[in-house]
Amino acid sequence: MTTPVMNHFHEASRDTPVVERCDVLVAGAGPAGVCAALSAARTGASVCLIETHGCLGGVWTSGLLSWVLDAQNKSGILAELLRRLGERDARAPLVQGGIAYDTEQMKLVLERMCVEAGVKVRLHTRVVGAARDENNRLAVALTESKSGREAWFAKVFIDCTGDGDLASLAGCGFEVGRPATGAGSFGPERAGETQPMTLLCLITGVDHDATRDTHDRTGKAWSVPKDALLAELRRAGVEPSYDRPTIFVVRPGLYAWMINHEYGVSGLSANDITRATLHAREELHRNIDALRSLGGGWKDIRIVSTADQIGVREARRVRGRYVVTLDDMVNGARHADAVCRVTFKIDVHSTNPSQGKGIDLTGRVPVQEYDIPLRALIAADCDALLLAGRCISGDFLAHSSYRVTGNAAALGEAAGLTAALACKQKCLPHDVPAEQVLAALNARAS
Repeated sequence: MTTPVMNHFHEASRDTPVVERCDVLVAGAGPAGVCAALSAARTGASVCLIETHGCLGGVWTSGLLSWVLDAQNKSGILAELLRRLGERDARAPLVQGGIAYDTEQMKLVLERMCVEAGVKVRLHTRVVGAARDENNRLAVALTESKSGREAWFAKVFIDCTGDGDLASLAGCGFEVGRPATGAGSFGPERAGETQPMTLLCLITGVDHDATRDTHDRTGKAWSVPKDALLAELRRAGVEPSYDRPTIFVVRPGLYAWMINHEYGVSGLSANDITRATLHAREELHRNIDALRSLGGGWKDIRIVSTADQIGVREARRVRGRYVVTLDDMVNGARHADAVCRVTFKIDVHSTNPSQGKGIDLTGRVPVQEYDIPLRALIAADCDALLLAGRCISGDFLAHSSYRVTGNAAALGEAAGLTAALACKQKCLPHDVPAEQVLAALNARAS
């Protein structure tokens, strides 16, 4: 039996069973992860997809996001997904660059697509370790689940955890938060302020016509219905932690609400995430109870469900072979190895409620549509590791733009394709000719 020493407990060494050997292992089955797995499998690779929660989709589903941003110029897998949701009457029309969808239907469609493609899915499983070989190539990921501790070997790995968990466990450098307090750190010891978390919820019992001013943005500025909803909350005697509250109409009678901010919490701390979740759920119910007390169009309002996971806007930004920066946005950067065109603006939710509880306009400058190059998806410190979603290589302000899920899906598709081509060609991802990746992506779009 081992004994505790000071503040640590030393475990005895043990052998870990190898559960899978595959071409491509994708960690995290959110928007980036599902698209990465589908893309790799459809290119001929054997693929394992590991997810912490009990469904595919991440923030799309267990997070109840209900809204895909920066979707209007995307083709490939995202366009196919939206089409299939439409066939199930599970999505709304495009409105101001965003598309509302039914989260429960999203779960089903994603599962069907992965099963059809031959992706091996493992739910309720978390990546907890990683190891490189003598050539600095990531060789194995370690997980924990009800099945115990297991090892997964792959030729190429893709970190789609959002928080950059796999890359961190593999020893990659990363940045966290605002550059004013963490510039150039590429490590956790100088993490800067991060954007607040948000717990989303689904609502029913709303009189659609009587409350139209709070959710109808047809022909209006984005801020108009937000201001109307904020006024109603204040009329009910509550002051939301997010002063740009938003309603997304999913379908008649079903609405997704974003009315919460949790400040000063880290996506890398289980204690912080727990505290934020408990506090947020209490606020959501308090605010909805207050609206119901007003009567009228709110008299039957009820929360159907709060999200299983709180929405974490940012954690690690892993160091890649290219860093996407504000300069890219200002100059409308174009790259020969571009795999995603971002149209979304700078979108920093206030990191300090004493300076405002909405969108932080500090540092916001006019920006243009810009490209994300494949190099930003290739880890710089570890071979055979790709990145997709919000943990790719970029600075604080660029991240606030590309982090939305329409871009995450496109980045996942590109990463999955690159991983599969690397396996076919028996080379590392950074050795795959970018023109081959772009040609295959363009062929899918046609």
